[in-house]
Amino acid sequence: MPETREPSRILVTGGAGFIGSHLVDRLLADGHLVTVVDDCSTGSVDNLAEARRNENLTLIRSKVSAFSGLADAVAGSDFVYHLAAAVGVELVVNSPIDTIHTNLHESEEVLRAASRTKTPVLIASTSEVYGKSSKPAFDEEDDLLIGPPHLGRWSYACSKLMDEFLAMAYAKEFDLPVVIVRLFNTVGPRQTGRYGMVAPRFVEAALSGQPLRVNGDGSQTRCFCHVVDTVEALVRLKDCPRARGQVFNVGSVEEVSIRDLAETIIDALDSSSKIELVPYSEAYAPGFQDMLRRKPVVDKLEAHVGFRPRTSLRDIIGSIADSLRS
Repeated sequence: MPETREPSRILVTGGAGFIGSHLVDRLLADGHLVTVVDDCSTGSVDNLAEARRNENLTLIRSKVSAFSGLADAVAGSDFVYHLAAAVGVELVVNSPIDTIHTNLHESEEVLRAASRTKTPVLIASTSEVYGKSSKPAFDEEDDLLIGPPHLGRWSYACSKLMDEFLAMAYAKEFDLPVVIVRLFNTVGPRQTGRYGMVAPRFVEAALSGQPLRVNGDGSQTRCFCHVVDTVEALVRLKDCPRARGQVFNVGSVEEVSIRDLAETIIDALDSSSKIELVPYSEAYAPGFQDMLRRKPVVDKLEAHVGFRPRTSLRDIIGSIADSLRS
């Protein structure tokens, strides 16, 4: 008879968010017992509509730092995914104090609780930490170039970078098993354009025949990774002991300019929409700086877990459109 393995108990902060909810769905499908802590400030319980029918899910509506049972929840877990964070360029630019406080304080609470029981933690970071680097592709060993403090855009990058430093400090001083992932433009169903996310905003506009508003001249490039690919990477990293104490890029390597993204969406959806170029001075507060390129090197991820994101841009567009139509 094959050995029956007990299901793992997994804690997911930010589990009602876009990425978090897809991760929760996957973990439940794999038979795990999942506890979600989320105040639903940017996420939504609607994202967990299907998951809430599963008796293996426990949902706690609370800010991580306000949850009195956090220490016990972490101690009772086999693994922690820390995804709770301020998200979206517009939110980051308009609320820099809340962005910094949320990202630093919530991570500190999770790491402190995990250090008491040596519970493994995966910290979700961001490609934003690469800052103003002009390299054609970003490697985990690269130096990081953050912009000046008077430009609020960089407060998010700096706060997430401090999360990484804090996680590595806990790994060193408390022997805490941590994994850091730098996510590159994850997109897919359930993502909202409310906080400036470009892909769902463009698809929604194209479906309704509205103009696709491209900031700047549209020459800035990005690599869009389907959320299913991101989740696959997160799950595999959980199950990879030699990933502990390391940083991994997670993203697609299919690079596209924002102008070409808009044109591709219009073509793929056979839309009558037009493209409008919007100066940064109109789109954001004065002093906004954008990154011209954001392409990851994912060789390290593939070497450790045997996987790299591969979903094509057109398939991603189709899945977002199908989700919005339904």
